[in-house]
Amino acid sequence: MVIGLLQAQLSIPDSRSLKDKRQVLRSLKDRAINKWNVSVAEVDKQDLWQAAVLAFVTVAAEKVVVEKRLSEIADALRGDPRYVLLDYETQLI
Repeated sequence: MVIGLLQAQLSIPDSRSLKDKRQVLRSLKDRAINKWNVSVAEVDKQDLWQAAVLAFVTVAAEKVVVEKRLSEIADALRGDPRYVLLDYETQLI
């Protein structure tokens, strides 16, 4: 069993309130859960309107599957115009 974690720092420049931020993050979380069957949580910067830190966690029997899934998530985060991916870090356990 392999556990994978991707922690992403995002900037949401068009957000003007926490409500705007929640709307963007809810959409992102729902899409990740439905597409990759991962767990997602906002783990830092909850009180800032234009910033967020999200953690994506997945589990699989093989390391290759976990690495591929985390790579796909990182690629999707880079391609969404609603926010800017500032940095991300992956870990395998």
